[in-house]
Amino acid sequence: MKNPIYKIFAVYLILLFVLLLSTGAFAQVKVIHFNAEWNAANDVEWFTKLAEVKKSTMDITVGDCQAKYAIAIVPTIVVYDDGEEVKRFQADLSFKLLATKQEVQEYIDELIMSKF
Repeated sequence: MKNPIYKIFAVYLILLFVLLLSTGAFAQVKVIHFNAEWNAANDVEWFTKLAEVKKSTMDITVGDCQAKYAIAIVPTIVVYDDGEEVKRFQADLSFKLLATKQEVQEYIDELIMSKF
């Protein structure tokens, strides 16, 4: 009689390997939401609901992040892959972001899928 524990162990190892590969791909994509306290009314409320990506927010009035990241208008959402900017979603002249959560999420999903 063969021991089924080895088969189960092999399946778990394969699953762990796939999980580690996918986690590495997700971890390389980061999204930053730039805004200012004086523009809180136009904050991108759905930003925190983006999936499968590291997220952070920055207030351009704190420190030198406006110059460092070349933010011309707020709100702005910038997507980074391996620390390099790959996409920027900016507000219009009325300080409202025209991009939707679906558009941003689709871009992130395509970027992650391109890594496989």
